[in-house]
This record gives sequence, C-alpha cells and structure tokens, in this order.
Amino acid sequence: MADRVRPSISDHLVSTIRERILCGESLPGVHLVEQELAAEFGVSRPTLREGLRLLAGSHLIRASQGPGGGIFVESTQSEGMRRNVSESIAVMLETHDVSLMELVEARISLEVPLAGLAAQHATEATSDELLAAIAEAEGNAPASDAFRAADTRFHRVIATSARNELLRAFTSWTLDVLQPSLIDTIGASIDGDAILDQHRVIHRAIRLHQPAAAQRAMRRHLDYLRELVSALDPHSTMGEP
Repeated sequence: MADRVRPSISDHLVSTIRERILCGESLPGVHLVEQELAAEFGVSRPTLREGLRLLAGSHLIRASQGPGGGIFVESTQSEGMRRNVSESIAVMLETHDVSLMELVEARISLEVPLAGLAAQHATEATSDELLAAIAEAEGNAPASDAFRAADTRFHRVIATSARNELLRAFTSWTLDVLQPSLIDTIGASIDGDAILDQHRVIHRAIRLHQPAAAQRAMRRHLDYLRELVSALDPHSTMGEP
C-alpha cells in the first residue's frame, strides 16, 4: 500500500513546486528550505529529496554545498533546455564534430525567421532596447568585450521579442557558444561600422513591423559573418577542424 501512495505524494510535491516556479511565485535565487518543504507537504526527507532530484534534473532548482549552500530556485524549464543545447553544441565544436561554418549556417536558418516574428510582435520598448544595444556598441572595437556584450544584447532582444519560448530556447546556443567563437576567430576582420549599419537596418524593419524586410536584413547580416568565416578558413565549409 505504501509503495502505491508514495509516488503519488512525490508527484504532487514535484508538480506543485514546478507550478510555483513557472508561474513566478518562487523566483530564481530563492532558497528552498528542506525542513519547511517536508513539513508543508507532510513527507519524509528521503521522499522530499527524490522530488527535488527530479526538479534538479529539469534545471528548475540547483543544490550547492558548503557555506552559503543549499537548494535554490534556478530557472524555468526553457532555460534548462537552453543550457543543455548550448553545452552539447559547445562539446561538438570543441571536439570538431561540427564546424564553425556549419554553426553559422544553422544560425541563419534559425535567426532569420526569429527576426520576422520579432517584427510582428515588436513594441516601442523593443525598439528602444535595440537602439540602446546599438548605442552601447558604438565606439568599441568589434573584438572587445563591450562590443560583444552589446551585440549579444541586440540579438537576445530579438529572440525574446519573437514571443516563441521554444524557438528562443533552441537558438540561445548561437549567443552562448557561437558568438564567442566567432569573435575569437574573425574578430580582427569584422568591420564594426558595417555590423552596426546592419543592426540599424534590422532595427528599422522590426520597428516598422515589416517581417519580410526584417528577415532580409537579418539574412544579409549573417551572410556577412559567414563570408568572413569562409575567407579565413576555406576548409570550414567541409566540416574540417
């Protein structure tokens, strides 16, 4: 009898805590106290820990040891997916299972449609954030940390504005993994003014709610980066390290 009841209790615990996190009741960084949770749900510590283990596997919580350690709310499930995809692609790039050129081409397939969706859903705040990112990059060398951070911010705003959480999770690797590798590889060859001009064209299309124009502008922007990668490493098109 106990064996049939226990999974139900654990499932209820997991679903309740997951719902609190996803609805924003428990925010990232909030400390979860085992003793309090066990008392609230009326479960033993082993049962509670099994539930917490399942939540940790979904990257909804994290556990840390030592002073200041404990169990903390980590993020939403989409952020866990983002991290898993980024980590997998980082390993593939490091072990030469995928080339930089292949990743750029994959990025084109993903980010061009995102630009179109962002143009459909853009608000005045979207436009302001894109302009702020462009302004942050101005006056900085393309290979600098300041330019890289501003460039990443620009593309993250577009991904968020597309209002498709699944696509955003699937495309985050382009900024987590590909962007730093691109800067390391072609940073010295990038024309910062050209990048910013391309960003301004993308911004204009999104601000004016022109999906087709936004997609064309994003395609030209990413084609520019692809041409730089090809010029510096002609073999990359064949997937060679």
